[in-house]
This record gives sequence, C-alpha cells and structure tokens, in this order.
Amino acid sequence: MQIQRLTSQTILPELPELAALLMDAVTHGASVGFLLPLSEQEALAYWQDVANAIETPHRVLIVAKLEDSLAGTVQLDMATRPNGNHRAEVAKLMVHSSFRRRGIAQALMNAIEAEAISAGRTTLVLDTREGDPSEALYMKLGYQRAGVIPEYARSTDGKLHATVFMYKLLKT
Repeated sequence: MQIQRLTSQTILPELPELAALLMDAVTHGASVGFLLPLSEQEALAYWQDVANAIETPHRVLIVAKLEDSLAGTVQLDMATRPNGNHRAEVAKLMVHSSFRRRGIAQALMNAIEAEAISAGRTTLVLDTREGDPSEALYMKLGYQRAGVIPEYARSTDGKLHATVFMYKLLKT
C-alpha cells in the first residue's frame, strides 16, 4: 500500500479515479455529504473544488493506492481563525468497496494524524453517522464521542440519521 499527500498539481491526473471513488462510496451508502443519484459530473466538480482548496495550506488530501488503483482518501481541514489554530477537522474518509477490510482506513487516519501533528494541530474533530463501521474505527483509534445530534443527515434512502461528533487530542 502506498500512502501519499496530493498537491494541486498531482491531483489533476487523479480526478477521474477520485470521482469514481466518491461515486462508489455514495453507491454503497457512505455518509459523505452526497445522495444518489450522483453523476460523474457532480463528483468531478467536487474534486475540482478540493483541488482548489489544497492549493492553500489549510487543506490536506491524503490518498492510498493499492494494486496501482486509488483505494481510499481522507482530508484534513485546518481551522484558520486565531482561536482555533490548534485544531483541524478530519473529513471524507473513503475506501473503495473493492479494497475494504485491508487496513486502508486505519493507514489513512494514521497519515492524516501525522499531517496534523506536523502542522502543529493538537485537536482533531470529525463526525460520522451513528452506528456506521467508521464510528467503531474512530473509537479504536482513540477518538472520543463529544455528542450525538439526532436526524442530522439524510441518507441515500431518504431517512434522517443521527450523527456522532468525535474528537481526539493528539500527543505532539
């Protein structure tokens, strides 16, 4: 498995695979902000926005490759206000359905935490749909539940689901 940080230049050739990853995640029910039907055009537009965001020092994009294919990704969004320059949000952890249960999500989370520490961030926050496998992963990695908001996010089936907000204090 190869883990790497993409830049605004290195992301461009990856856009089609990133769009396919997002479409696969949504098709398989991931709660990543999109609903079915998700067109390739919408998925590409999202990743183009990410490409623009990683031109700044406030967004980090990490990808995992396995068998010469894009297997997963995760992002780190740095708080920019002076009172929050110690924290960042982990976002959009996705692993392609063909590559799940191989430790990719954990490797991505380890890499994003290393990026956070390198950027001087000591508090990470994230949210996930309550009861999803990702919640168990985050707990295993030392994240703590901060609270739950019922009916926070809509799933592709149209139902509203609770979202768990979590945090982790990093050792620097």
